[in-house]
Amino acid sequence: MTHRHRAAVLGSPIEHSLSPVLHRAAYAELGLSGWSYDRFEVDEATLPGFLKEIGSGQDIWAGLSLTMPLKRAVIPLLDAISDTAASVEAVNTVVFTHDGRCVGDNTDIPGMAAALRERDVRQVESAAVLGAGATASSALAALAQICTGEVTVYVRTPARAAEMRQWGERLGVAVRIEDWADAALALTAPLVIATTPAGATDVLDAAVPDRPGALFDVLYDPWPTPLAAAWAARGGAVLGGLDLLVHQAVLQVEQMTGRSPVPLAAIRAAGEAALSARTT
Repeated sequence: MTHRHRAAVLGSPIEHSLSPVLHRAAYAELGLSGWSYDRFEVDEATLPGFLKEIGSGQDIWAGLSLTMPLKRAVIPLLDAISDTAASVEAVNTVVFTHDGRCVGDNTDIPGMAAALRERDVRQVESAAVLGAGATASSALAALAQICTGEVTVYVRTPARAAEMRQWGERLGVAVRIEDWADAALALTAPLVIATTPAGATDVLDAAVPDRPGALFDVLYDPWPTPLAAAWAARGGAVLGGLDLLVHQAVLQVEQMTGRSPVPLAAIRAAGEAALSARTT
């Protein structure tokens, strides 16, 4: 019997995910004709059953990509997690090892750092983060590597403020909290990372300074966001969610397939083509 090598992305909602496009493009470039990559609608309640089911099948499962709301819910179900994942208590990558273990990792953090390096953003004196969700904690972890000074985080609630202070202490990042009502002030920072849902920063486009620094807006659909468009129009460096997806996908493919180097350019081209098709 021929066993298939399989991988997939899980989350809820999941139909918008670009991960299948990116991973399949990598498989094609690497000549992995016997590999498949799918998407499954899975939430916290159905995740344990899904993991049990794939573990009892005949296919060879290499790994899983996880999006919300599973990045923290999966942790108790794993045999081990990496130090990177433990630093933010979030797993977006699960690899099934040859000895039957389920190991979690976080490729969002190194993916974000790699995307910034690609645009030559290697060190900043200060930075601002818009939002305070799971992606914001990953942003703080990435900034711990490149920011030499204070990170100002703009949040909506006292609970979020307390949470981001705790992450700053845990990650060794000097965090200052400001109210979301003053989010326009964030745009003067040398590096701004927007981790908010679609539409949340649209009202800030008129506040972009004449000489902006770098903006990393983690959204990718629709793209560009009004903030990203205004930023680019004023000559600032702009990174988007696709940059993050591409770099973290490279790391996931490496871990799941054991192959390296993974063709970043092919993955990016596939993602750009898929996004273009959505807008036509």
